[in-house]
Amino acid sequence: MSKKLKIGLFGFGVVGQGLHDIIRGQDLNLEIVKIAIKNPEKKRSLEAHLFTTNHDEILDNNEINTIVELIDDAEIAYNIVKKALISGKNVVSANKKMIATHLAELVELQEKHNTSLLYEGAVCGSIPIIRNLEEYYDNELLHGISGIFNGSSNYILSKIFNENLEYGVALKQAQDLGFAESNPILDVGGYDPKFKLAIATAHAYGLFIDPNKILNIGIQNLSEHDIKYAREKNFKIKLVPTARKISTKQIVTYVLPKFVKSDDFLYNVENEYNGVTVQAAFADKQFFFGKGAGGHPTGAAVLSDIAALRYDYRYEYKKYHQHNGLVHTDNVNIEVYLRYTHEYTLEKLQVDNIIERFSRNDYKYVIGNVSLKSLLANWNLLEQKDIFIAHTGRYTYTEQQILKVSEEEVIFN
Repeated sequence: MSKKLKIGLFGFGVVGQGLHDIIRGQDLNLEIVKIAIKNPEKKRSLEAHLFTTNHDEILDNNEINTIVELIDDAEIAYNIVKKALISGKNVVSANKKMIATHLAELVELQEKHNTSLLYEGAVCGSIPIIRNLEEYYDNELLHGISGIFNGSSNYILSKIFNENLEYGVALKQAQDLGFAESNPILDVGGYDPKFKLAIATAHAYGLFIDPNKILNIGIQNLSEHDIKYAREKNFKIKLVPTARKISTKQIVTYVLPKFVKSDDFLYNVENEYNGVTVQAAFADKQFFFGKGAGGHPTGAAVLSDIAALRYDYRYEYKKYHQHNGLVHTDNVNIEVYLRYTHEYTLEKLQVDNIIERFSRNDYKYVIGNVSLKSLLANWNLLEQKDIFIAHTGRYTYTEQQILKVSEEEVIFN
């Protein structure tokens, strides 16, 4: 039998209101006791006595046994979640930056205080990818996980490629619809999908990776030249986070725009929808599809976590506790399309094996190989407005990298 949840809700924005809409009128054996808000002057749709601006009024309330955190400030969210776990309250959160940044500590706190932190709504909205990585793939060998993790950037790209909208117009539409973060660079710059990728990688491979060590290059520098090139090749451009096993013990992670072919699952993922591809050794390739932005889709994921807490569900972090010896690396070469202005860009990035080159006064690009290590070392350069880079989808290996992989296979097989 499920236990009654007495909920303290932090945040009543798009997702908080979406969650309340879903809960209202249903008999779910739960009650929202109090809601913490930032602006007491804002007109609300609920009775005034439900709201407070004092966080401790909720966190110190012994009647409340469950905290649902839905605010957009990662540091404040961290303080809320940490205090709640320490005080014995279970927590549901949708704050991907906070979770990705502090995940190792939050796992320790759960174990120490016998509490549970669930966060399905933090990764890909309505798609239950975390629960699947935890339960369905708990004993699987995963070759890779990638996809479209950000509904806002995908909405923008869809409008550009399908309706010929200009970038700025498409961005404004995404903001008006509530898909974009309050600071749009978090979406279009690849930060939001990077945090989601870090969380997914923890459950897929048992690796807690500092998000600052994951390369994220976004779509904010996309130009009409890049769009025209993609169309001529019958590609679409998507912003794709990737975690990939490149050898027996090595995992690479990055977020990059990618040229997607028509036979790729991601090609037809449009607007605010997300799509996740999991490549497994035994289950082979599987694809998850659903809305990745909006109050109701994310609210539905949050409610799923709340419902799971009624039965004392916890993430077990099985692959993390297996101590499988996997390590995070930047030791891989990828083939990229690189639009640039200055020739020194090619030198700094150490682009080699160039198979295609075009140059005129207003437009230069190459297709060639570059190491992930070099991209990380020149992160600031890649964010300059006259540069756009996209992954073609192909990987290449140096002789030294191939030798390293061969040595690992001898040792671990």
